[in-house]
Amino acid sequence: VFHRSYGFNSIGLRYFNVFGKRQTPKSTYAAVIPKWIDSILSDHDIFINGDGKTSRDFCFIENAVQANILAATTSRKAALNNVFNVALGDRTSLNELYELIQSYIFKTKKNLHAKLFYRDFRDGDVRHSQADISKAKKLLGYSPSHRVKAGIKNTIDWHLNKKK
Repeated sequence: VFHRSYGFNSIGLRYFNVFGKRQTPKSTYAAVIPKWIDSILSDHDIFINGDGKTSRDFCFIENAVQANILAATTSRKAALNNVFNVALGDRTSLNELYELIQSYIFKTKKNLHAKLFYRDFRDGDVRHSQADISKAKKLLGYSPSHRVKAGIKNTIDWHLNKKK
């Protein structure tokens, strides 16, 4: 629409659950990953809405940066005036995510006792979300470099070093 209206080539990027260093856990709109990391490190309880089987396509910030650079520098005409999903192209359940976070933190901080509690699903919450990144791969050359586990480790390491 922008191109048709103004004759200016552009690329739209649709981000899925981006996480990484420097995300604040204190905002009303804080993402689940920094919020849980902060809660565990502060020895506060963790809450999951629903049964924990809800899943999301979590995308580490380095992958999002790669997509931004590729979109900004592409010379492929076929890529212009398109919208691309920026994600991993995979799903991680909230239970799996919690297990990754707490197991990594508990390896280095053994004296923490944060507990996990389940509560009711939130109205309108999407049960599963997974992006199709095939167009970004094909037209931009996007290839996520960090899986969720590596991104979680990197993010937790940053939080642990920040607390020192």
